Amino acid sequence: MTPLDATRFVWQLIERGMFSWYELKMFVEHAAIITSDALHVLAGIAVWIVAGLAQRRPLTGWLPWLWVLAAILLNETIDLWVEQWPIAAMQYGESAKDVMLTMIVPTLLMAAARWRPNLFAARARTPRRSRRR
Repeated sequence: MTPLDATRFVWQLIERGMFSWYELKMFVEHAAIITSDALHVLAGIAVWIVAGLAQRRPLTGWLPWLWVLAAILLNETIDLWVEQWPIAAMQYGESAKDVMLTMIVPTLLMAAARWRPNLFAARARTPRRSRRR
């Protein structure tokens, strides 16, 4: 097998993986009872939390947030590769919207937790006074 044949073989595997991922996404999108936009929001939150747990990092750190960004950029790259819309500007706009929808909640929650941590802190309970007469 020549290096060129090996490269073609690897590329075919990558391309098959991209098409399989796309087909799985289409199945989930059509089987779900919520819109694809809502799925992007939920997926962003799920990836953010799982990345934080898997890396044992707080959600206020950049690393879990960067995993969400990497995941959505990979996902949208696959979408742009697999789908071919008649008007490219519409497809790019849809991809940009998907990136924004996926990143908005992790971004807002991370920023709020970093700059206003007291919003997320548990309040100490004060013991109730018993009413004795």
